[in-house]
Amino acid sequence: MIAAALAGCVAYYPVPGPGPSTFDRAWDAALGAATDNGVAVSVADRGTGRIRGSRGAVAASINLLTQADGSVRVEINATGPGQSGTVLTDQLTAAYHRRMGR
Repeated sequence: MIAAALAGCVAYYPVPGPGPSTFDRAWDAALGAATDNGVAVSVADRGTGRIRGSRGAVAASINLLTQADGSVRVEINATGPGQSGTVLTDQLTAAYHRRMGR
């Protein structure tokens, strides 16, 4: 009797909507990478794709550029005394890739 009652039950599952755009994913990952690495973000202009900030004496910039094919190019650069700019660039790049699931 219970089997007959359950046979008429139908479960509807929500249809997943589109995920975030490629730019949105890249933007969130880039901004998160800056935060993960202690960069004090002073400019985060989504419209131009620019993120600027600093960590101590090191200035950091991340530029996101949408390509003609819809992909996003991400440029990460940090400059500072000695090897500190190179170190931060490498840390930002690694954090970005980790957040993008790579």
